[in-house]
Amino acid sequence: MLFAAGRGTRMGALTRTRPKPLVKVAGRALLDHALAQVDAAGADRIVVNTHYLADQIRDHLRDRPAIRLSHEETLLETGGGLRAALPLLGADPVVTLNTDAVWTCANPIAQLRAAWDPTRMEALLLLIDPTRAHGHAGTGDFLIDPQGRLTRGPGLIYSGVQITRTEGLHQIDESVFSMNVLWNRMLREGRLFGLIHDGSWGDVGHPEGIATAEALLREARDV
Repeated sequence: MLFAAGRGTRMGALTRTRPKPLVKVAGRALLDHALAQVDAAGADRIVVNTHYLADQIRDHLRDRPAIRLSHEETLLETGGGLRAALPLLGADPVVTLNTDAVWTCANPIAQLRAAWDPTRMEALLLLIDPTRAHGHAGTGDFLIDPQGRLTRGPGLIYSGVQITRTEGLHQIDESVFSMNVLWNRMLREGRLFGLIHDGSWGDVGHPEGIATAEALLREARDV
């Protein structure tokens, strides 16, 4: 599932008339950068959620009729949005991606799949070493132990890509909630895990992030 419903207010004028996932980086919409990762990893079912300027997302994807859209009349945040999309996704563990970043080196989804262990994990998050995070401000989100188990704390940055089981979503009373609500339950049970991305990551959460991400992609092509 690709998260594409938000208003992208931090992008300022760039998102007054277009949704953030259609902002271009290196001549390509952010949504297409994310879909390229999905396509390279292979997926038998793709869902994109929409809300703000949803018609533009729908038009952008008109040549990909197999992609299903989960429209939100009210913004549900990431956790609520994922739960609302479950009828389209099914009951199996789901890969979710934010659509406001670019990645270099190995495919982020393929890395997660190779490390996924459903006997131990409720979710597996792809994390970024701060030295490989570009365009991102903050002290980080998680600490990781030698077995890959996560705790909260400044350190590694969540990249916006994960594999997660979804059964716990049905135990949350709120209709609008972040994935953090589900992760906190997993943390208490010791079943939230992480994997450190072997490449770099560019956060395109604000206008300045566009140039930073484009430089990152150019550097990756030149290596």
